[in-house]
Amino acid sequence: MKKPRLGGRFRFAGTALTVERIGYGAMQLAGPGVWGPPKNPDEAIAVLREAVAAGVNHIDTSDFYGPHITNQIIRRALHPYRAGLVIVTKLGARRPPDRSWQRAISPQDLEAGVYDNLRNLGLDALDIVNYRAMGSGHGPGEESIVEQVTALADLRRKGLIRHIGLSNVTAAQVAEAQVITDIVCVQNNYNLAHRHDDALIDDLARQGIAYVPFFPLGGFTPLQSSTLSAVADRLGAKPMQVALAWLLHRSPNILLIPGTSSVAHLRENLASGRLTLSPQTLAELDGGSSPRR
Repeated sequence: MKKPRLGGRFRFAGTALTVERIGYGAMQLAGPGVWGPPKNPDEAIAVLREAVAAGVNHIDTSDFYGPHITNQIIRRALHPYRAGLVIVTKLGARRPPDRSWQRAISPQDLEAGVYDNLRNLGLDALDIVNYRAMGSGHGPGEESIVEQVTALADLRRKGLIRHIGLSNVTAAQVAEAQVITDIVCVQNNYNLAHRHDDALIDDLARQGIAYVPFFPLGGFTPLQSSTLSAVADRLGAKPMQVALAWLLHRSPNILLIPGTSSVAHLRENLASGRLTLSPQTLAELDGGSSPRR
């Protein structure tokens, strides 16, 4: 099978890490509600192996997915890891037995989370660790993240973390963190219908810092737009492929991590890297992508 073009390549600023712009988000490898094992463990392993075989070398994960399950599946499927594979994980939450999402943001929590990730992934050091700030609801809050970023910088000095990123943060929090340490990526909620971070994306692009949209396809409420559907029909593509292609066109520092537990869906996502959107099509999507009610 011919490998799809994966949107070009991106080098994380100040690092030796270069990735294809279309990666893979592993959250959906866990069971329903991101809890427990998947219904089909063999399919989960097949998805990971198919992604890497297709050229994906950027996998996003966390040890609080499952918890622990997703990282254990990644290790089972891919260890020993191919040279050049970049595994990005995140800290800042825990999953107690009631299956809720709770903060885990003390320096002790963050250190324990690093060791959990190392153990379950089978690594001696983590390529990139994102601190995920947990604001009210799904959006970022305004609290200081100095204590948490300082703790991660200390773990980096110990050699347990190679690079640091942020997730679910504001521009002010990014600036606050950059006083403490280099930030190589920011991971926030952004997609065709949710564009609150436009200014932040442009600022990070000027600095060569990666922006990684989570929920690039709308997350638990998939994107729906008559304009998106019309463009997809015209291009002979799926609407979600067009939504991913739009993100690749939006800015060269955007990296994609769409998730799936299906090999067929994975192939559709990766094929979005072959779509070329004309300036007229981009303008059409920019002007008419409000989600249907």
